[in-house]
Amino acid sequence: MLAEFRTSFAASFLSLFTSGSTLICCALPALLVSVGAGAAMAGLVTTFPQIVWLSEHKVALFSIAGVMLVGSRVMQWRARSLPCPADPALAAACTRTRKVSLVVYWISLGIYVVGFFFAFLAPIVFA
Repeated sequence: MLAEFRTSFAASFLSLFTSGSTLICCALPALLVSVGAGAAMAGLVTTFPQIVWLSEHKVALFSIAGVMLVGSRVMQWRARSLPCPADPALAAACTRTRKVSLVVYWISLGIYVVGFFFAFLAPIVFA
């Protein structure tokens, strides 16, 4: 039972990091260029050339992030009906962990949607 909660919690945070990489890959460059900070973008790419690699492999990046989000949601769904411990302190920690995990998931999903928009839809809409 406790292992199920830890797995769900870890999956939520892992989905946050994978969806955050979608922002770095696609939304950040689009934002910097759109506000006229092309020089800042050039400096960022010079400092962190991995951004170019992420942008070149955005389909794989979004696929992996999407799988992580789906996996995280499935684990949360399965853990939703698990009983919390009888000890009041552990029960409070269990409830708090469920709430934090769900908040982290929705933040991750929001980040993913923003990154998806800038990576795939914005070039079509604003072309």
